[in-house]
Amino acid sequence: MQLLSVASEIYPLIKTGGLADVAGALPGALAGHDVAVRTLVPGYPSVLARLGKAKAVRRYDALFGVPATVLAGKAGELDLLVLDAPDFFAREGGPYGDAGGRDWTDNWKRFAALSRVGADIAAEGIKGWRPDLVHAHDWQGAMTAAYMRFGPAHAVPRVVTIHNLAFQGRFGADIFPHLGLPPEAWGVDGVEYYGGTGFLKAGLVSADAITTVSPTYADEIRSPVHGMGLDGLINGRADRLHGILNGVDTAIWDPATDPLLARRYSVRALGGRTANRRALEAHFGLDRDDAPLFIIVSRLTWQKGMDMVMGAIDHLVGLGGKLAVLGSGDHPLEGAFLAAADRHRGRVGAQIGYDEPLSHLMQAGGDAILIPSRFEPCGLTQLYGLRYGCVPVVARVGGLADTVIDANEAAVGAGVATGLVFAPSDPLALHGAIARTIRLHASRPDWQAMQRSGMRADFSWTHSAARYAELFRALVQEAV
Repeated sequence: MQLLSVASEIYPLIKTGGLADVAGALPGALAGHDVAVRTLVPGYPSVLARLGKAKAVRRYDALFGVPATVLAGKAGELDLLVLDAPDFFAREGGPYGDAGGRDWTDNWKRFAALSRVGADIAAEGIKGWRPDLVHAHDWQGAMTAAYMRFGPAHAVPRVVTIHNLAFQGRFGADIFPHLGLPPEAWGVDGVEYYGGTGFLKAGLVSADAITTVSPTYADEIRSPVHGMGLDGLINGRADRLHGILNGVDTAIWDPATDPLLARRYSVRALGGRTANRRALEAHFGLDRDDAPLFIIVSRLTWQKGMDMVMGAIDHLVGLGGKLAVLGSGDHPLEGAFLAAADRHRGRVGAQIGYDEPLSHLMQAGGDAILIPSRFEPCGLTQLYGLRYGCVPVVARVGGLADTVIDANEAAVGAGVATGLVFAPSDPLALHGAIARTIRLHASRPDWQAMQRSGMRADFSWTHSAARYAELFRALVQEAV
């Protein structure tokens, strides 16, 4: 089976979050199920720099007003189709905004272009290759499904995956005439969304199947609380909704082989974690001791509950804990974490930005990873924590609820606990979870049993890739 994946980021070439990890790991996992994936991605400088010998397979004189070329090539094991449109993607800053965090004002045009090309490839193929189906990711790729539905590729099956429903790609109605869609695409059953243009909404109404990145999140988004205004649409398409849990790339995330660690270790030899702990303390300027060390590797946003963490730092330090934070996001929260590090020198450290090698060291050297999200489609950092023996402390939402077994008395007694789960996602519950974590950390046998249970859990792509492959085959057969 030949599959075209359309994604705005892909690890290890360009990454802002879990979408990149999934887009990068799923092709390799699907190969074992006889599904060959080619991924269409924007030609950001970091992507073009890593692209091997490439060949131009499609050209546009004026793709939304700019010249563009589709390049076919490989980056490592990734089979890529790269949309090389310098006017859209050769920019300093991030994939969606400038260095100051402001969204590019032409994002609608940039990702409509990506989707338009995806639909063209679905319809016409390239150099003797044509996909059997198309898999589009989040709002940046979702318009691919709409272009296919209202164009010549309408018979090719299309899947849209929601990685985070909070990001929907909403723009004004004034852009519709410039999208190149027929007039009938404007309406409640098309791209119109509350009087404007909705990219994700258009993809969801046009998809043959909708997937989310965890079963619990698939249930949550059917409610007004988590549906972000799209719950009605999603409930209307519930028979096409599938919750498939994300996996992790176990070749990259393996403490026994990870080259980014100060010292490698395994579930049978946890002592190796100490060297990573010392390296982590040194990096963040933390006191060298055995106090429970919490880590955070996250976007610093309201969704992630980082404002609640700010209110809990004095509590955490007062109970004897330490905290190391790596992330970026809302500027007031970035400043607040830096101020907390200055206020609690030796007990709190913060680094603003993203650092992939450091994130590995943090998982290997931290005792517990704190994830108090108000909503969380899947979450990957808790899976990395489980794999590395860094005990997750998580809110009972979305994929966090699906992947962490709470250390209640029965679970600890049975030796099956893998972390601490709290609800609701509010400051009081977070304070309680921090206190409970510190108490459990004091019981070394119970703590190490919890670490080992987490490390033995299987969160590879094995089962999830099989579910994706089964869904893809059913859609292809349905289309015959």
